Amino acid sequence: MYRTNDKMQSDKLYYQQNLPNQMVTAVIVLNSELRIQYANPAAEALLIKSVNKLKNSTLNTVFFNNPIDDDRLNQLLTSGQEFSDSDVTLEFSDRRKITVEITASSVIFDKKPYILLEFKQIDQQKKMSAEAFQHQQWESARDLIRGLAHEIKNPLGGLRGAAQLLNKELNTEQQEYTQMIIEQADRLTNLVDKLLGPNQLPKMAKQNIHVVLEKVEQLVSFSSPKHCQILKDYDPSIPDINFDEDKIHQAILNIINNAMQVVGEGGKITLKTRAASNKTINGKRIKLAAKISIIDNGPGIPEKIQDTLFYPMVSGRANGTGLGLSISQTLINQHQGKLSCVSQPGHTEFIILLPISQEVIS
Repeated sequence: MYRTNDKMQSDKLYYQQNLPNQMVTAVIVLNSELRIQYANPAAEALLIKSVNKLKNSTLNTVFFNNPIDDDRLNQLLTSGQEFSDSDVTLEFSDRRKITVEITASSVIFDKKPYILLEFKQIDQQKKMSAEAFQHQQWESARDLIRGLAHEIKNPLGGLRGAAQLLNKELNTEQQEYTQMIIEQADRLTNLVDKLLGPNQLPKMAKQNIHVVLEKVEQLVSFSSPKHCQILKDYDPSIPDINFDEDKIHQAILNIINNAMQVVGEGGKITLKTRAASNKTINGKRIKLAAKISIIDNGPGIPEKIQDTLFYPMVSGRANGTGLGLSISQTLINQHQGKLSCVSQPGHTEFIILLPISQEVIS
């Protein structure tokens, strides 16, 4: 009987010491003075500190912002009532930020109260949800614009035809007015055609993405301002991919032209390629993709339009039409790819992901 009890105590100690180490979520244990007594390996990785360095630290010293008020933790010790907070931003002293769900519960060990904090990082889930929502909104906005464009285009054709017929009945002086009507109708028709976007299916062929990038770079080099420098950082190991050369050429050209118009003195635009594995594209986890980045050191995209950047008619420039990026998004979407952007002052990066392998990770 003694041996059995002894073994039970040994097993209990083993599980208490080792189970937290196997958890993929970060676990931190605080004592009644709200000082860290333990952190599992996942917590060490999250905080980029060893358990020895964390020992006896307070949450205020570990985080730049205290994610949980001390009063709530003291109340937890008193009441024992577990609580959870979702969508909490943790900011570290190096200004690194992550988003987590926090669960706080009380435990008794050796007749002493402790607080167990569990941190579950949700940045990836939030990013995927936001991207799915933005993609859905983009499709809705695109369909709405296309519907309106069709409604405008039909009467425009009739207006132009009537002006042409009237033009034949008028004298030379009066024809000036009908000619103005025809010119403006043509201008609006051209704008509507851009709003409708590319409607031809891509002509896919297996080819090297760097050939397209070189053609675009050569084209823009002739028209680039003297203060703008175009740099290249290619990964030659990327295999050939299936894409429509003209459409990808146009998508990349639109992005680079936008960048050239915003970079100032000492402006740099970098064309960068990398092979990327396990990427989520439109809700599907793709095993292998080509990542094409167009990076500029301009002033950045205004934060208020970053979420709607790829919608038609949205532009950060006073004289911009807001069609270039929308068209690029449509062209990339036709290739089952993904176009996204991250921007802050001094660094704006447009990222194109094109599947190399159509193999989906379940």
